[in-house]
Amino acid sequence: MIMALLRVCRRRLPLWALVMTVVAVAVPAVAARAQGGAAGCAVTYTTNEWTGGFTAQIHVTNLGAALNSWRLEWTYGGDQQVTSAWNAQVAQSGSAVTAANVAYNAVLGAGASADFGLQGTWRTADPAPAAFALNGTPCGGTATPTPPTPPTDPAPAGCAGATICSDFEDQTGTEPSGAWQTTAPDCQGAGKVSVDPSVAYSGTRSLRVDGGAGYCNHVFAASTRDLSSVGPVVYVRMRVRHTTALPTNHVTFVSMPDASQGGKALRVGGQNGALQWNRESDDATLPEQSPAGVALSTPLPTGRWLCLRFQIDTTAQSMRTWIDDGEVAGLHVDGVPTQNVDGQWLARTTPPRPTGLRLGWESYGTGDDTLWFDDVALGSSPIGC
Repeated sequence: MIMALLRVCRRRLPLWALVMTVVAVAVPAVAARAQGGAAGCAVTYTTNEWTGGFTAQIHVTNLGAALNSWRLEWTYGGDQQVTSAWNAQVAQSGSAVTAANVAYNAVLGAGASADFGLQGTWRTADPAPAAFALNGTPCGGTATPTPPTPPTDPAPAGCAGATICSDFEDQTGTEPSGAWQTTAPDCQGAGKVSVDPSVAYSGTRSLRVDGGAGYCNHVFAASTRDLSSVGPVVYVRMRVRHTTALPTNHVTFVSMPDASQGGKALRVGGQNGALQWNRESDDATLPEQSPAGVALSTPLPTGRWLCLRFQIDTTAQSMRTWIDDGEVAGLHVDGVPTQNVDGQWLARTTPPRPTGLRLGWESYGTGDDTLWFDDVALGSSPIGC
């Protein structure tokens, strides 16, 4: 059995061609079962799918008599394998799956609903379940997926008019100059930042970072733009290419001085092999570094360009993060604490207020990488890939 989160936001992970599938099963009432059995139910099964993986959010409504405990059963029609779950204890045998309540959501009154989620893998097919049963009583009907819908956050890909809109084509030397300056805000080691005329996502140039391992090995190219007035929501988009997978130890490759932390950094990087946010002043991470939290983030692909996007609300505790237009479930903050995700992050009530942008590498132990940045944009309006 697998147990994890209280709630999950929408999606996550690498290489993701995002597919949103909503399955609604409308159920007529049927005769009540003895000893508190379900008299009917309705289920909504919503998935975020990417190549080889998926998350599913399940909303079940009890249309019968009140239940003191419940279990929801279904059968997968593909080769899906559940790897983790939250808000329910989920077990799988072959293609058959059973989700049972946990202590805090065992009571399901007449007309009441419960929500839980799961994460899984697939190789050849990931069709939605065709039917569900609550405490042994079929919910009725046939689950019919709606056509895939595009991401709910469409944004223009261009960045004209943004505060930062840089493809590094204006860099003429081998060292960052003009709108970008080399810096090491805390301490410097063997790392190096340079302009690379041989590797680029677009055009002929990119920003290259040779990041070294070892504690306090910091090097960045910092934008000279003051971001204090950008907002109220700060939108960021960049292309990033990593040579090495994110390590177990903490590393950072995007650093933003944050006025709400007295100038200490709001950081994007990795820990335990997955993408994460880190707050320098108290070392809070998003998601929390539990197995369940890390599973809701994603490792980063290597050897190819990916599109990293995020948005930071400077007036409320709200942040979202995407990789290749797929939202990362564990990197979503909406102001409501979610176990294993943002509980420690919300311990600070003041929302972030970024004042600058730095691209580079910070190592806090083992872990080095060669990475490139291109097509960097930051502004007050959404900027797509």
